[in-house]
Amino acid sequence: MVSTPVYMDNHATTRVDPRVVDAMLPILSEHYGNPSSTSHVFGWDSREAVDKAREQVASALGASRREIVFTSGATESNNLAIRGVARRMQREGKHLVSVVSEHKAVLDPLARLGREGFEITLLPVAQQTESCPGQIDLQKLEDAIRDETTLVSVMMANNETGVLQMIDQVGRICKERGVLLHSDATQAVGRVRVDVEELQVDLLSFSAHKFYGPKGVGGLYIRRRNPLVRLEPLVNGGGHEQGRRSGTLNAPGIVGMATALDLAVEEMVDETVRIGGLRDRLFEGIEAELERIQLNGPPLGEDRLPGNLNISFQDVDGEALMMSMRDLAVASGSACTSVDPEPSHVLRAIGLNDDQTRASLRFGLGRFNTAEEVEFAIRQVCGAVERLRRMRP
Repeated sequence: MVSTPVYMDNHATTRVDPRVVDAMLPILSEHYGNPSSTSHVFGWDSREAVDKAREQVASALGASRREIVFTSGATESNNLAIRGVARRMQREGKHLVSVVSEHKAVLDPLARLGREGFEITLLPVAQQTESCPGQIDLQKLEDAIRDETTLVSVMMANNETGVLQMIDQVGRICKERGVLLHSDATQAVGRVRVDVEELQVDLLSFSAHKFYGPKGVGGLYIRRRNPLVRLEPLVNGGGHEQGRRSGTLNAPGIVGMATALDLAVEEMVDETVRIGGLRDRLFEGIEAELERIQLNGPPLGEDRLPGNLNISFQDVDGEALMMSMRDLAVASGSACTSVDPEPSHVLRAIGLNDDQTRASLRFGLGRFNTAEEVEFAIRQVCGAVERLRRMRP
């Protein structure tokens, strides 16, 4: 028996793991001091918990603890990385390179810099008709880098199509050209292996609520050697986080994030196999029952996040389809742009027209989904699509 409604929108956010809640409770109720309070035991205990969490997060990413800055989430981290580096290095050059299919938390800061006189180059991605839709062309990246380029920003895993970029090769190109590399790894951290040294990234953004941690807390990895990355802070007042992000630390959230990341890394191999199998069964079940559907993004394999599925249903409006499935939580695009009536810029970037884009749904399977829920989702989707198609004039 399936308990409804069924949640399959794990790219938007994830349920907090009960083990994470257990780790946070003592910081909320017992060790509740301000980590910056140095004159009493309440502050010392809170600081100790934050320091331990910083070590945990750094270890999970292959970084050192002094390279981790805690933020309110990936949107802040992306802004700090992109705007912070651009403004700090503008005397060396005012050219930045990114990708058309990035999240708005990258594209909007870049657009703001563009209005301030910076030059922005957005690279195209492979089309739906190509072998790996959504991936960038490494040669085009190399050709886009100029003497005045100071930063390249490439998302590690896309939040709509699940495509995984070849960040290690992007990192190699940037290192050879002496350009800093930032990666928005919001959808990747906790879901696929992330090692900042292997990837050769200089800045990397992440958010706890994407890997079964709490909302409102995230982080930014900032390289401290080969090279030492410097940036202008966005928030001043108190000098917290080595002066890079002022503000009282969210100690319970930080502890929760570290616990969630430890669990994600520890269980990643088994989760990848199980969630990938559920995702594959979901697509196979829908494909077996419905005609005129299209898988958007790369094939279901190693170039795609294991829990990601994006499908276009011809002759069906995606919003109407979602509204007709009240017991199934899915999405028609990024949660952060759901108030925007425009079709998904990510799907348009891989060559889908507006009708195909509006007829698309994104499924995000995660830790708490079951085989029974997948069978329920297949029935819900197929039944709703058939009803809506019959209603068309």
